[in-house]
Amino acid sequence: MRQISAMLQGLARSMAGKERKGEEEQGTVLRTSGTLRGEGSETFAAAYSRRGEKGTNQDCSIVWEGFGCQEDSIFCGIFDGHGQWGHYVSKAVRDSLPPSLLCRRQEAVALASLIDGEKKLSDCQFDLWKQSYLAAAATVDEELRRNRRLDAMDSGSTALSIVKQGEMMVIANVGDSRAVLATTSDDGKVAAVQLTVDFKPNLPQEQERIRQCKGRVFYLDDEPGVHRVWLPDQEAPGLAMSRAFGDYCVKDYGVISTPEVTQRRITTRDQFVILATDGVWDVISNQEAVQIVAAMPDREKAAKRLVQCAVRAWRSKRPCYAIDDCSAICLFFHSPPS
Repeated sequence: MRQISAMLQGLARSMAGKERKGEEEQGTVLRTSGTLRGEGSETFAAAYSRRGEKGTNQDCSIVWEGFGCQEDSIFCGIFDGHGQWGHYVSKAVRDSLPPSLLCRRQEAVALASLIDGEKKLSDCQFDLWKQSYLAAAATVDEELRRNRRLDAMDSGSTALSIVKQGEMMVIANVGDSRAVLATTSDDGKVAAVQLTVDFKPNLPQEQERIRQCKGRVFYLDDEPGVHRVWLPDQEAPGLAMSRAFGDYCVKDYGVISTPEVTQRRITTRDQFVILATDGVWDVISNQEAVQIVAAMPDREKAAKRLVQCAVRAWRSKRPCYAIDDCSAICLFFHSPPS
């Protein structure tokens, strides 16, 4: 059985490697601000990122149309680094997570086919994606730990991603970026539905896990309400989230890289989904965000418009704070009405 498993893993890695090697040639991957429209698909994605006032932009993103060589599949991910080397960590996770997810997905499907047969695969698609995401996240975090060229002891990154395959959407979240769905309410107006949890240290289940691992959670007097994770005997590192890739100085004290994986079946009422880093959500509400994007007649400028609104909100709502990096991806499900 071990030989069969090893053979399947090797085959899956080979397939994922080929897909990754050819992705630029196919023109299906977007790694910078811009837009991506799949051929023969109603799906359209716009991405935009703006550096804040704290130095290097530590946010990055990826949109991969035809993810896994499937025409109706798309992968969107947004990553927010922190710490001295956070910009390197976020890019490392961005480049490693999608192919690792594909590899684990190939393994899971192959093993499920052997055990349950092809007919039952359609009944367990979400379970396969969840299993694949959990395995891929563990692999990426371990690879990052072993990377001698990148010091992620006191630096890390969040990771929020979506795989849309047909009408099914799988969402995986590590950290405090957020996914918000825009849907049409009964009165015909656009309404916001939050799809993810912001994994802050003061969430009851997160705080309990950290304290059981001897970590500490509290906020400083000059930052009321901003709870952070601290080592048992040091005023460090002051991590403002409870889940992240990297940050190995607190991995033994309750900070984890395990994603929360959920699903959503897209209906005809659902219009688009927004993935954005906390730089956006710190000053823009869910409802404000979907209204800003829905009001944009030019979808290509939707993500840029949302980020610009967030920057203005920082200046008006938090004039004494340095503006954070702000990044967003807007993934539209249907063609705009003519």
